[in-house]
Amino acid sequence: MQLIRCTQKLIKELRIEPSEKEAQPGNIGGWHANLLRIERRKCILFTNDRTLYSFFVPGLKKPEFERFREVFRHNLFKCLINNGFSQNQIERVLSEYQTIGIAKTNNRSVLGSMNDFAFQIKYRVATFGGLENTDLIILNRELNHTPIGAIKYMYSIELLRSML
Repeated sequence: MQLIRCTQKLIKELRIEPSEKEAQPGNIGGWHANLLRIERRKCILFTNDRTLYSFFVPGLKKPEFERFREVFRHNLFKCLINNGFSQNQIERVLSEYQTIGIAKTNNRSVLGSMNDFAFQIKYRVATFGGLENTDLIILNRELNHTPIGAIKYMYSIELLRSML
């Protein structure tokens, strides 16, 4: 079982009791997730703990929050395809996330990077002319092609590729 470590705001929105179990070691490990509000819409930013590979999911409503794990897997799949990962790599990643637990955040460094990503997302959404006009493929690609200080100014997508 892998964990998605959620912020308090997101746990409250999910109406789930966080797990106290530890995650199993895997290829790329666990994730952190944060609830963002952009243009009065609920959005989620997912960030991998080891690589800081991230993807943004906008405009979620109550049914999507009830299927949170499925939304995560589906959007991770789409993002990996859009970034040119091979079928074999995608299958290896998704096989880690057959069972997903929800837990509280535990890594301030990842949360700090997520705050930077949230700022970048808000800026890029404004540049695109709002959420309705935002191309998510481009936004997620740009997010993962930004050098990040927490991983020695590497690109998160390149770190993920090297791990797979």
